[in-house]
Amino acid sequence: MTSLADAFSLYPLPLREQRLLMQSITGDSMTTLVGFTERPVDPTALNHFQQLCQRRLDGEPIAYLTGYREFYGLSFAVDPRVLIPRPETEGLVDWALTLGPAQGPWRVLELGTGSGAIAITLKHQRPAWQITATDRSVDALALARHNATRLVDDRLIWHSGSWFSALTEETPPFDLIIANPPYIDPLSPYLHQGDLRFEPMTALVADHHGMADLQHLIQQAPAHLVRGGHLLLEHGHDQGQSCHTAMSQAGFTATTRQDLAGLDRLTGGVFQ
Repeated sequence: MTSLADAFSLYPLPLREQRLLMQSITGDSMTTLVGFTERPVDPTALNHFQQLCQRRLDGEPIAYLTGYREFYGLSFAVDPRVLIPRPETEGLVDWALTLGPAQGPWRVLELGTGSGAIAITLKHQRPAWQITATDRSVDALALARHNATRLVDDRLIWHSGSWFSALTEETPPFDLIIANPPYIDPLSPYLHQGDLRFEPMTALVADHHGMADLQHLIQQAPAHLVRGGHLLLEHGHDQGQSCHTAMSQAGFTATTRQDLAGLDRLTGGVFQ
């Protein structure tokens, strides 16, 4: 019978990726996969592993192959219905957590929730906050609610629809609106590289060189915020100045923050 070591020698993939793929099949701990490579691999598991390795060689994202991605220490189910959560987006959560009360209630709206990573993480970190999440994709909302049930007992409010149109007229204003909207130029060469080739295009690209949805959210947010409320957005590395200017023109006191690579990545504002 083939051992783990033998299985890991079959494909020219990074060992870490192979271990993640095997773990998703067998449920073994990473300690086992690293320290006990002489263990035999069940033939059915080996066949599944070989299929996943070939798909990875063809470029499919590890997160879609394993069915999960860690975000802010939580394991989120992901599949091609939603974007794969990325470390850069954790900066939005970090920022949001510094703005609202640690214990008391706060009204938060996440627009375009996808897998639910931002909204659910905020609920996990701040159980007293009332968090509403929207998405125009019914499939994405179904996956987000699945994640919410697993991670926070689904204690969120969900609405289906495009941006603010998902809300009802009776929805009271929010203390914080947060989003990671599409911001890639449709002509960007990055769309034909790496994981982006497999992710939902509607969640990636926006017209006007990637600025259309960002501008829409900035212009519409004041009607849905309390005075002194906050708007936090993730954007492309070359869109910080444009977002900062748009927020200032919409009545916000704006600030742009950089990611770990020193690139403009997040712009937030306080509505005056």
